[in-house]
Amino acid sequence: MKKAKKAKLEKAGFVVGDTQEFLELSDAEMALVDVRVALAQALRRRRSQKLKISQAAFAKRVGSSQSRVAKMEAGDPSVSIDLLIRALLRSGSSAQEVGRVISRAELRTAAI
Repeated sequence: MKKAKKAKLEKAGFVVGDTQEFLELSDAEMALVDVRVALAQALRRRRSQKLKISQAAFAKRVGSSQSRVAKMEAGDPSVSIDLLIRALLRSGSSAQEVGRVISRAELRTAAI
């Protein structure tokens, strides 16, 4: 958020914070949220930009259903991090690429 907007909101009596503060998450819990979001975004990018296929075609490729792929890409809490990683690997991502996605997520968390 821009500093001017934050100052304006605070002047109006609003308390401005971040997701971690609002949800009272520990650093470890926030890191887990960041990893889940980063993996979901990477999966969506891989399917739509690199592979240029539909969710249904991607589901066949990774042995899942279209609705499950939609949940994976949305970062649905019912989708395990394990499933996100397996889907990325089955779609052709290397372990190094998955590691980079995770390490970038941790860097964002460390800055909080």
